[in-house]
Amino acid sequence: MPITKIISGGQTGADRGGLDAAIYCKIHHSGWCPKGRRSEDGAIPDTYHLQETPSKSYLKRTEQNVTDSDATIIFSVGKLTGGSFRTMEFAKKHKKPVLHVNLAEYERAEAAHCILRWFEGDVTKPTPPKNCVLNVAGSRESKSPGIQGKVMEIMVDVLKKMNL
Repeated sequence: MPITKIISGGQTGADRGGLDAAIYCKIHHSGWCPKGRRSEDGAIPDTYHLQETPSKSYLKRTEQNVTDSDATIIFSVGKLTGGSFRTMEFAKKHKKPVLHVNLAEYERAEAAHCILRWFEGDVTKPTPPKNCVLNVAGSRESKSPGIQGKVMEIMVDVLKKMNL
């Protein structure tokens, strides 16, 4: 069941960690970002192959990335709040498989194992389809310092097991 593409909104933190993993593993990546490539640290770098929505709204791109994907993983440190919480709501609204990975509860290897089990259908949540376009979302770097690197490492581990 390979992951065929990773999409994300390009915000600092979990979003960019997912995109960085895709780039590192030479997996296609894309996604929607707000008009002007808006993020908390300025314009999203062109390294990330994202399309701009007509709106500057973070929520518009969040919902678009959920609908354009087959499944979503949301990374946080602690409970879901703000945009991460809304991502969960959008996934439920559009009946998309979604997994919340709370990095306050999992170390790197455990988080990767949890994600792999989800793809294999070993959890009680709906399973992503084969040949999955995966949306990676979650906390911003300013809210959870270091999350970008952690998500990249975890997703590289997952992609190596599933795709390489």
